[in-house]
Amino acid sequence: MKLVVTQENLSKALQVVGRVASGKTPLPILSNILFRTDENRLLLAATNLEIAIVERIGGKIEKEGAITVPARLMSEFISNLPKGNVTLEVDNTKLHIKSGTYQSTINGMAPDEFPTLPDITAQQTIVVPVAVLKRAIQQTVIVASNDDTRPVLTGVYCHTHEGKLYFAATDGYRLAERVIAPFDQEITAIIPAQTLQDVLRVITDDTNDISMMFDENQVRILVDDVEITSRLIDGTFPDYRQLIPAETEISANLAKDEFSRITKVASLFARESGGSVTLNAKKEEQKLSIHSVASQLGENTSEAEAEVTEDGQVTLNSRYLLEALGCIDNPKLLFSFSGKLSPVVLTAASKERDYKHIIMPLKS
Repeated sequence: MKLVVTQENLSKALQVVGRVASGKTPLPILSNILFRTDENRLLLAATNLEIAIVERIGGKIEKEGAITVPARLMSEFISNLPKGNVTLEVDNTKLHIKSGTYQSTINGMAPDEFPTLPDITAQQTIVVPVAVLKRAIQQTVIVASNDDTRPVLTGVYCHTHEGKLYFAATDGYRLAERVIAPFDQEITAIIPAQTLQDVLRVITDDTNDISMMFDENQVRILVDDVEITSRLIDGTFPDYRQLIPAETEISANLAKDEFSRITKVASLFARESGGSVTLNAKKEEQKLSIHSVASQLGENTSEAEAEVTEDGQVTLNSRYLLEALGCIDNPKLLFSFSGKLSPVVLTAASKERDYKHIIMPLKS
């Protein structure tokens, strides 16, 4: 194999692909990146057997071939080269690299030891505008669980319901649901949250639409020249819709920025109490107050003007509340609940509500 590529393109591709190459693996080949000529382009690929990332970059191919090289060394070396052309030439299991006054040789491994890249027979394909998918991922992965004892909760549930495509996630303490788009095919898939985090990392300002292809066991997400193929999580996602209150007795309509500000202030005093803050909806005063206590430092009460329907009180985790507020895009939001032990629902205070965030209360 012999070819010429630019340092900029190669470095970017190595940063994208190298994320899934793990140094902590019993299989040394999994800490390598596959380099392979693919018609008039260079294919780079890495996998940890759960997820595979492939990117193709343009180059001047003089001789076809393939090799695998250590991901970390290759990525760090190329990123430190000056901008310009880089010549890559393979001799058996050695990769010779030339760029300006730099000449290096990296010991690799034969490409036939590299796992077969996953193939997918798409049963359903969805094309989503990049802005919609990017925000939907941000709004849902934040509540996915880190607890591997319940694998289905470590993913985002991509599914159709009544003619619409949804993303949903929960860790048992909070829940997020986002409408993606109208969609008439039936899809039920749990995508690992980590896979969607990798998708966020490869989206650029120039990315347009993103394609998602599903078969029974895998999803492939196409972002520009990058293919991310991941196993789906096996299992049945909880029937989360029964956790969303159909109606609430108490609601406060208020400005998101002001609510975020008083919550941040209250959280400073809530560190000793596990982040516990108590919110009071006051109908007569038309205000929502938030109270927190730090036994050694003092206490805090802050208020924000709000359109309040009934008096009520609820205690929440301040971190969960702040993260939920960061997921609401509308400048005005609706904070709704039915009492101390009922779930709190946060949505945009508008007719178009494509996002819901539910937080379970703390026992005060």
